Amino acid sequence: MGSSHNNKSRIFTPCTRTHQIGALLLITTTFFLTRLFDQSFSPCHSSPVNQDGISHRNHVHISDGGRSISWPERGYGSHLSLKIYVYDENEIDGLKLLLYGRDGAISADSCVKGQWGTQVKIHRLLLQSRFRTKKKEEADLFFVPAYAKCVRMMGGLNDKEINQTYVKVLSQMPYFRRSGGRDHIFVFPSGGGAHLFKSWATFINRSIILTPEGDRTDKRDTSAFNTWKDIIIPGNVDDGMTKRGLTLVQPLPLSKRKYLANYLGRAQGKVGRLQLIELANQYPDKVCWFMCLRNYLDKGILYIKLYVMI
Repeated sequence: MGSSHNNKSRIFTPCTRTHQIGALLLITTTFFLTRLFDQSFSPCHSSPVNQDGISHRNHVHISDGGRSISWPERGYGSHLSLKIYVYDENEIDGLKLLLYGRDGAISADSCVKGQWGTQVKIHRLLLQSRFRTKKKEEADLFFVPAYAKCVRMMGGLNDKEINQTYVKVLSQMPYFRRSGGRDHIFVFPSGGGAHLFKSWATFINRSIILTPEGDRTDKRDTSAFNTWKDIIIPGNVDDGMTKRGLTLVQPLPLSKRKYLANYLGRAQGKVGRLQLIELANQYPDKVCWFMCLRNYLDKGILYIKLYVMI
């Protein structure tokens, strides 16, 4: 009862105009003091900001027809400034299997020759690239080296082992999980592309895939190639056609060449390959092509190289 009596006898002071003005002054003072402190502790040489809140210093700007377009300077601006991390064969358990087979008997030098040499050449180029970084935390892209196609064809791993090894390798990559694999690059240098890794659709469907033939499905329901993220690369070009001095053929200079197409392998009824053969027959003076018969895994296989130089 005493508590109830005290509550009833409590006196409330009405909110007057003076209180309202005082509250408004307090809010205004707080606002300006906050702005003052922000400016006092900000860098002395802060970059100017446009009406969209984008820093001018770190962006490239183009004016076209009264419109202003801007994009980040780094990576997309006046110069390329990417950082690519290349996984080392010793840092992930299982990666050596994808490079050299279960017994480690397959060498990179044996895989760099012939149809799937790009898987080795791209790896070697990135190891020497000025864009390479050894710090994962500053990398824009991550390259996963693997010579799996060569290893498979030379008996180093079978399809099941390749699939299991890829899954094992990916499970040890925290930076792969961070982005869902979006910033990781894989090379699948044969016509079947990423289908070599049977579980590709589950594990690397968001990753960047480099492959020479984007129209191939190898009798699967879907192609592993996605035009929004993947890149078509040339099939392996024999060094004898690109190095100076004595070469297998005398190609047109790059300055005079409009198109370049090549493949090394059997036609297998594939539309794109059949079109190249037809083109070679139609323009024999403009298309360099030759056939070589060689034994591969104790089987006679006819390989065709076409180098279109129109």
